[in-house]
Amino acid sequence: MSSYDQRITLDVPVTIVPMGESGGYQVRPGLFDMNGTMAVQCGVNFTIHTHGGTSCELLLFHAGEEEPYAVLPFPKEYRIGDVYSMIVFGVDAEKIEYAYRVDGPYNPKKGLLFDKKKILLDPYAKAVRGKGAWGQKKHRTYHGRVVNDTFDWGTMPQSRRELSDLIIYELHVRGYTQDPSSGVKNRGTFAGLREKIPYLKELGINAVELMPIFEFDETLNARTVNGKELLEYWGYNTVGFFAPNGSYSSDSAPGHEGVELKELIRDLHENGIEVILDVVFNHTAEGNEKGAHFSFKGLDNQIYYMLTPDGNYYNFSGCGNTLNCNHPTVQNLILECLRYWTVRYRVDGFRFDLASILGRNVDGSPMNNPPLLRSLACDPILSNVKLIAEAWDAGGMYQVGRFPASRRWAEWNGRYRDTVRGFLKGDNWESWNAAWSICGSSDLYGYYYEDASGEYAGYNSCVNFLTCHDGFTLYDLYAYNEKHNEANGWNNTDGVSDNRSWNCGAEGETDDPEVNKLRMRMIRNACAVLLCSRGTPMFFMGDEFGNTKFGNNNSYCQDNEVSWVDWTLLDKNRDLFEFFKYMIRFRQEHPIICKKLPDAVRGMNGLHAHDVNPSILDLPPDTRTFSISFAGYDTVKGRDDMVYLSINTYWEDVEIGLPNIRGMGFWYLNVNTYGDWRGKYCYEEKEAIRIDGSFVMKPRSVAIFTYREH
Repeated sequence: MSSYDQRITLDVPVTIVPMGESGGYQVRPGLFDMNGTMAVQCGVNFTIHTHGGTSCELLLFHAGEEEPYAVLPFPKEYRIGDVYSMIVFGVDAEKIEYAYRVDGPYNPKKGLLFDKKKILLDPYAKAVRGKGAWGQKKHRTYHGRVVNDTFDWGTMPQSRRELSDLIIYELHVRGYTQDPSSGVKNRGTFAGLREKIPYLKELGINAVELMPIFEFDETLNARTVNGKELLEYWGYNTVGFFAPNGSYSSDSAPGHEGVELKELIRDLHENGIEVILDVVFNHTAEGNEKGAHFSFKGLDNQIYYMLTPDGNYYNFSGCGNTLNCNHPTVQNLILECLRYWTVRYRVDGFRFDLASILGRNVDGSPMNNPPLLRSLACDPILSNVKLIAEAWDAGGMYQVGRFPASRRWAEWNGRYRDTVRGFLKGDNWESWNAAWSICGSSDLYGYYYEDASGEYAGYNSCVNFLTCHDGFTLYDLYAYNEKHNEANGWNNTDGVSDNRSWNCGAEGETDDPEVNKLRMRMIRNACAVLLCSRGTPMFFMGDEFGNTKFGNNNSYCQDNEVSWVDWTLLDKNRDLFEFFKYMIRFRQEHPIICKKLPDAVRGMNGLHAHDVNPSILDLPPDTRTFSISFAGYDTVKGRDDMVYLSINTYWEDVEIGLPNIRGMGFWYLNVNTYGDWRGKYCYEEKEAIRIDGSFVMKPRSVAIFTYREH
């Protein structure tokens, strides 16, 4: 009896159930309502479904081999509805790999692609067969592996943090530690990221958003450009939705699948850091009619994909195909997938790539009340996880501020990125939109709601960001006027051209000390504004110490120094890192920035924009300088919490006034991104500088003030 058998057994004694023989193995009808595989007493249960298929075979492989050592046709009586299920006895779950072959009609014009010769991966496979080291050409076919899903999570409770209380740090598992400068033992893996937990804790973030970790094949579209091999580095072409990427594990031995990731998530949780997964349900790695054929195409192509009337693929994803997300079969797969990651891996949230596709009908048209979005929003298992939408797609549907079921769903705030980027670099015509965005984009999302107890809670719909994996890093935002994607091999035609960036006077790296000084100030400005904006802030790995992608704003294929974090910059730009740490802590110490609080005792407006004269609450339409006030009563600390954020994008000094608050107290300067004569940019509370009446903002700088009594 294998170790799997000792952990999971059938409730029904197998001895009293009539068994047949298939392919020389003892078999019996399986567990029809359990998709995928499960080790049972003395065997393994295999369940697969196909609507259009007429017969199905189970293929068993020895580990690492291409040819099956056993082919087991499902007897006709082992089918209920569209589901085939069979328990096979006498197989060792830890040593086998498996796949299927499905027969049925072949008529591409009608979307029917059944082929009894095609070897098909189980869509519910919990692990995809050992792919070898990262970057090595994969086997011709994908096989599933049977996984032991037991893991001792102890009594660790599920996080109850509001989304508005998070500070999200987006990272790529491989790129974060693959560079030798990372100093970790297990570079480019879940274990390597686990080694960086002390650093993440020191930085102060409380959530990581992991770029895709579902099984993908980085060699799928490998090519060579100028002598460099380019891979599908980002991982947005999913092969298996239930399986963690085997190349991200330092130990891929049979029986260990998923353990390393679970250990990472457990340790992140123990250090107060939530885990959000970037998930891709808009398309798969099978591509269009010229693409691969390894899973969904051979099971029910006409169900899983959106097809044109002539049987070709709608391409709202920009990647060749589009999943038919609102078909009940696909809905069920997505729902089961998210439940699985929530229960088995204790994931805290999901960010949905090109999420507008999730709201398209079978013909691609937008739906008013998409059933998938409603199901995810109301599912009891998912009730406490964060659901974050990238509220647009490659087909032109842009839903920022109006994504369906928005009260349950949050959105990446694309307008925040664009308008705040523009204003910070000097586009004064963006001032109004920038002010709205910093105040929480209330015209798109609203400020807050009251929970059942009548207390104010964050209206968790807005994730603010200036940088992410897709686009410039924060350093590159102020080092390049233009994208530089030549290394991608598309003559610099890929990637967006509207970056709202400014090179501060020199394109790329420079020895000019004034340019470099200005760049660091612009990065501090962006950090201060992002972390003093209403909504949930997110920034990209390495931004906190000036990591660069050398002007490449579409590094999806760059598995090299372009995409890897250069940890030597942490020491080089230590002041910048310390500034990020301070701003993260400052935000956490002032809850008024995150959410509405009861009215301040001192009577100051809860949230408002101000001209240089704080008594003027209507901004000039082309102003280069404005302030945002946050005020409320902090019931935990028992005092008013008042923050005044001032932004000067002008290239000269500007004198601003500070609000006249009735009562005994003063405004204190906590942050000045221009710096003082000592080169100091921020001050702890006991060091904060009292300001009486007015303050001179230096060129292109941000200042932050707090109000307190004597």
